[in-house]
Amino acid sequence: MRWTLVTVVFGVGYLHAQSAAQNPAKSFEALRFLEGTWEAKTSGDPAGPAASGTYSFKKELGGHILARHSSSDACKGPSDFNCDHHDLLYIYQDAPGQPLKAIYFDNEGHTIHYDVLTPSSTEVVFLSDASFPGPRFRLNYALQHAALSGKFQMQMPGQTEWKSYLEWSGPKK
Repeated sequence: MRWTLVTVVFGVGYLHAQSAAQNPAKSFEALRFLEGTWEAKTSGDPAGPAASGTYSFKKELGGHILARHSSSDACKGPSDFNCDHHDLLYIYQDAPGQPLKAIYFDNEGHTIHYDVLTPSSTEVVFLSDASFPGPRFRLNYALQHAALSGKFQMQMPGQTEWKSYLEWSGPKK
């Protein structure tokens, strides 16, 4: 085992034990299909938002985090849709051997904690915890015919049905 000095904000440091055999990349193998920069164009309800842009999934912090960053090129939506929306999604593992988790932040002040499920080698589902009050959230990505499709869905308390809030799809750039 080797010891690494880790420095955090304000110069406070602590020692962290790190096994030389740890390989953070192995934890994210099931999500490799997400890596890269993708085009996105919304689909679905014609009365809903019409938006286009790009987003990328990239390993950060020495491969211990898979981060999704997005940018919007154009957006037109109904009055209750925020076209100036910005968000971040960080996928991580609490400890070696533990399941992947994710945390989402946006410019509207929302934070969502997700469990990460990989039902196939070309699909990932981010599912929020049912024990939190309020609606439950599900974020799906599926690779189909060289295009990555996404859905952000909500399940209201007491309901079993998931309703799509936003759907998009696009090829890799």
